Amino acid sequence: MSVDLADLPDDIEALKAALVIARADAAEAVALAAVAQAQVTDDQAFILHLQLMIEKLKRTIHGQRSERTSRLLDQMELQLEEAQASATEDELAAEMAAAKATRVAGFSRRRPVRKPFPEHLPRERVVLPGPTTCECCGSDRLRKLSETQTDTLESVPRSWKVIQYVREKFSCRDCEKISQAPAPFHVIPRGWAGPSLLAMIAYEKFAQHKPLNRQAEQYASEGVPLSLSTLADQVGAVCTVMAPIFSLIEAHVFAGERIHGDDTTVKVLAKGQTITGRLWDYVRDDQPFGGDAPKAAVFYYSRDRRGEHPQTHLADYTGILQADAFAGYLPLYEPDRRPGPILEAGCYAHARRKFFELADIEARARRKAQGKPPKFISPMALEAVQRIDALFAIERGINGVTPAERKAVRQEQSKPLVDSLKAWMTEQRAKLSGKNDVAKAMDYMLNRWQAFANFLDDGRICMSNNCAERGLRGVAVGRKAWVFCGSDRGGQRAATMYSLFVTCRLNGVDGQAWMADVLARIADHPVQRLHELLPWNWTARDAAQGDRALQTA
Repeated sequence: MSVDLADLPDDIEALKAALVIARADAAEAVALAAVAQAQVTDDQAFILHLQLMIEKLKRTIHGQRSERTSRLLDQMELQLEEAQASATEDELAAEMAAAKATRVAGFSRRRPVRKPFPEHLPRERVVLPGPTTCECCGSDRLRKLSETQTDTLESVPRSWKVIQYVREKFSCRDCEKISQAPAPFHVIPRGWAGPSLLAMIAYEKFAQHKPLNRQAEQYASEGVPLSLSTLADQVGAVCTVMAPIFSLIEAHVFAGERIHGDDTTVKVLAKGQTITGRLWDYVRDDQPFGGDAPKAAVFYYSRDRRGEHPQTHLADYTGILQADAFAGYLPLYEPDRRPGPILEAGCYAHARRKFFELADIEARARRKAQGKPPKFISPMALEAVQRIDALFAIERGINGVTPAERKAVRQEQSKPLVDSLKAWMTEQRAKLSGKNDVAKAMDYMLNRWQAFANFLDDGRICMSNNCAERGLRGVAVGRKAWVFCGSDRGGQRAATMYSLFVTCRLNGVDGQAWMADVLARIADHPVQRLHELLPWNWTARDAAQGDRALQTA
């Protein structure tokens, strides 16, 4: 909507008042949209819950009709898990938006009445000391009236307990002001799960690849029944709370002079069938060229593999990109790109793999031992592998030194080998037909030779993109356990959590312990010092505390 400047008042105070009203209206509109979205996702989760209950009742009445029915129930449980997590995310977003608006009420989801915690669990009583003086008049003549107990279910490795936070309530004898310590923080408003329990649920789902329905079965066998929808609530809340940490990791990765990029497939449910989505990862690792910046990885999810996705991810990045020859990256390398071109760096490991498949002597021996006809070993492919291996042998000797030193060694030792490799491949390629597999492997390198030669002139570039491929290894392993994501929102949540846990692994940090500590502290932690909770700073802080403890002893 256009605004007529002539209708605006000239008085500064009137303009300020109009601006305050406009901001309030904007906040109210955002809050109303967030509440509406929360209501929609909550209704969707409720419908899926009813559908699952109907199918289970049909199975109870009529019995198991086929193996397909069992698979259908598993699929519906996963859909319900994703819907519940999405509904909790939107509920928290609606509450935060409503807090900024004065005329919009928050949205609270309909949840079943929580059952009491099992009686056999041990209770740990933690008494939060009450005030010593009256908050109203400052008098120290206080008398205890009663106490309020808040039960928090917490998990200690391989044991469970309920922590009872007792908040003593005092009344001032002078002014009758009642004082009490604040209630303990829970990630979910009016929640009951402690930070260690939340970290364990998230870590087992995304780092140990254990779906929530299997976690629910395990917890029930340990005497603590937690429903699938309850666990999904916790996952959605953790993703929302950890979003600021993800943003800091994302900014750190794209501040690097060189990053690695790769992607892998992931199945996603869509209208009764599965589609092939993608998880993209970008990894920052400066250690090969002696950099002291911490390692970090950021993941993104997309519904397909169109080139617009990496172009969006890297829209503001300028530097070096180590990646494969995906055509979607090509616009990033254009000289007139804004804010600036990205330098392409080819992956010799990827190129070597194409030759190695045609020269795998061990695979030939295995087939021969199994009585199968042995595969043909191409002498050209074998020589190409040997020539590339000679380059990797030089790289192992200069790993971790400064860019200038790496460039000097490469110019002296690697450049003659690279020039010889190009000349040899050009000569041999002329003897082969276009349909020959060795010719296709040679074309892969010759058609983008400049990308493969850039490492000779820049010591920051690596010869391979193995760093990004290692980052995706957990996804490849996890696919065998959880098979597919339940929705696009589920893929986005998975990308966020993979970013956190893979970054922890790159820095040698226990992801579960780190997340439990962050969840316990993030509510009271100053926003300006949020970087202190990043995995690499968390490690440094713990090491410093340990050194001080040793010095004191």
